[in-house]
Amino acid sequence: MTSLIEQAAQRLEQLKQAGVDVGPAPVAAPAPAMAPVAAAPAVVPLPSAPAVARSGEAQSKRVELDLEALAAQGFLTPNAPRTVMADQYRNIKRPLIRNAMARGAGSLKHANLIMVTSALPGEGKSFTSLNLAMSIAAEFDNTVMLVDADVARPSMLRMLGLPPGPGLLDVLEKEADMAGVLLKTNVDKLTLLPSGRPHARATELLASDAMSALLDDMAQRYPDRIIIFDSPPLLLTTESRVLATHMGQIVIVVQAERTPQSAVQQAVSAIESCPLKMVLLNQASNKRSSGYGYGYGYGYGYGYGYGQADGQGDAAHPAAGAGRDRA
Repeated sequence: MTSLIEQAAQRLEQLKQAGVDVGPAPVAAPAPAMAPVAAAPAVVPLPSAPAVARSGEAQSKRVELDLEALAAQGFLTPNAPRTVMADQYRNIKRPLIRNAMARGAGSLKHANLIMVTSALPGEGKSFTSLNLAMSIAAEFDNTVMLVDADVARPSMLRMLGLPPGPGLLDVLEKEADMAGVLLKTNVDKLTLLPSGRPHARATELLASDAMSALLDDMAQRYPDRIIIFDSPPLLLTTESRVLATHMGQIVIVVQAERTPQSAVQQAVSAIESCPLKMVLLNQASNKRSSGYGYGYGYGYGYGYGYGQADGQGDAAHPAAGAGRDRA
């Protein structure tokens, strides 16, 4: 009868023939008479651990956006068929990109920091922010970061079907670093920065030296990156007015036939010191479109550019039409 040692040897030989690395042959110590000798376990090599990423970008968490669900809700997505709405956002983004890349009529500090806001809630600023980011992500020469700076009523993660998590406020509180809160997406050139956990002194955090330093770093770290801030309405909270002082370009979303003209004028006055302000008319009816709409029963209209007297930057004239009543 074959001994246990012989059986173990045969088993090891079978493993070797099967291509399993069993390591060096074990050296058995003398065993007491009649004591069973167990076969040495085969050593199966484990996959090597991934190299530790050295850049903050590489360390960021990756999330998968449900692009089909986003398209069904009316958002722009990569590789979607050409639509009127997509063309409108191409018109909107072009002067913003020219200014951001210092190719406009004049130079602007932090020109690649673009704040999207509104006078009142529900005018479509978050819808516009995401669509604008998606449109810029389609560019060959630019990447885009979308920041949920509406710290009082964050909506970006909810719109994208993602769970809440740390973000901008946590970085300012030094509870997290930027690399740990950034979210890389399956849209190749789109990165997300959530608002983070609610904070009672969010306005003071946005007005802090830490915020100024963070925005300087964000603006200068990547020369091809455009950063879009979805901010609170100008007439609802003070956070947006504080944030506006750091921005190079500001887009004010106005819902057609809904927002009072006085509210728009008051919102523009609240950020009078900002170098370049643009108004984007959302959900405007256009009888000249001959029924060529976006599937929501909306048309498109035209906005108006506000700038300094010296004419710094380019103004965005076309306005997005197909929006929904979003914050």
